[in-house]
Amino acid sequence: MSKLPRRESFGYQVNHLGRLFARALDRKIQPLGVSTGQMPTLLALFEQDGLSQKELIARVQVEQPTLANTLNRMERDGLVQRESDDQDKRSSRFFLTEKARDIQSPLIASARAINALAVTGFAEQEQQQLLDLLTRMIGNLQTGGHT
Repeated sequence: MSKLPRRESFGYQVNHLGRLFARALDRKIQPLGVSTGQMPTLLALFEQDGLSQKELIARVQVEQPTLANTLNRMERDGLVQRESDDQDKRSSRFFLTEKARDIQSPLIASARAINALAVTGFAEQEQQQLLDLLTRMIGNLQTGGHT
């Protein structure tokens, strides 16, 4: 039987790192009334408000039912409001509320603090190299190795 030690598995290490990031971020943003599961959607809307569910799915890279549940919770929690799309009445657009805008700066600061903690002791060049390598890995998996 062959073995794959966890420390030698990119998938295991990245997944473990992701869980640690989520846990650390959750502790920082929980007092703001936001969960780590809502952060990708909020970040996308901070970049461009008024996106449709389809546009959010493409940017956040989650399944439609997952995003629908997240948006419903965010609407319930007063972070987004849903409005009918002027071009397509069957579709909705999602807009940040004042509550979401009020917590944007502390949310971003929290994410930056966790990122900084994770790369403590890394030179700036190492940080950039790590981001570049992770971006390439993401690209490889998104395209299935086909370019």
